[in-house]
Amino acid sequence: MKLHLVTIQTILAVFAFSAIGADPLPKTLMTQRGKLLVSEDFVKSITPVKHPGFASGYSGWRFNVSTKGGRWEVVNGVFKGVEIVESNHPATACYGLVFKDVVIQCELRLHDVPLGGRKNRYMQVRATDVKDYVATAVISPTGLRAQADDDNPATGRTKPVLLGAAAVPVKLGEWQTVVVEIKGDEMVVTLNGKSVVGTHPRIGREKRCIMFVAGVEGSVRHFRVWEALSNPDWPKNKARIPKAK
Repeated sequence: MKLHLVTIQTILAVFAFSAIGADPLPKTLMTQRGKLLVSEDFVKSITPVKHPGFASGYSGWRFNVSTKGGRWEVVNGVFKGVEIVESNHPATACYGLVFKDVVIQCELRLHDVPLGGRKNRYMQVRATDVKDYVATAVISPTGLRAQADDDNPATGRTKPVLLGAAAVPVKLGEWQTVVVEIKGDEMVVTLNGKSVVGTHPRIGREKRCIMFVAGVEGSVRHFRVWEALSNPDWPKNKARIPKAK
């Protein structure tokens, strides 16, 4: 019986180490990984679904719907997004999935290319509900920002509410590991070992897609989504995260 238990634990450990390559999974803070919901390594081309809405009502990938959303393609195991200057809009690609509490993990890379008239260079991992943005993790050359995308009754549009920010050097052309934990109305975003946390009632909504956004040009690889379970260590882990200023 003991031998059988050890064998099972060994197999699980191998799966954990091989989930995104040879390295162990980055540690989560607020949650624990449960059932694996999405696993995408971009080893072959993707046929996007055709659906009129960007936020919900479909499963799988939706991208290259119009020039406004830039151009996305699978190249050598990565998902590359390029903003089209004339559109004045970042490149966007969505993965349709109904979810609430999840751990989203991927590697992002900001490409070392000229701005070409565009104002900002960044990558975003964003959750949407049935019609609009919910919460966003923003990675730029100067660091990390997490925000809730709150409704603005005055204008009828979404406006961001800053949850936290951290100065994390992000070198162009290098892969950055990003982990987004969502549970209830809280969100934790960790970039290369530095974390920010915030709470907003909008975050607790049922979400319908995970969106990748590329300002100028960037890539995604090793995209994973797990069901998020409670982490008994969250109170002490949270106490170590610097409070938002």
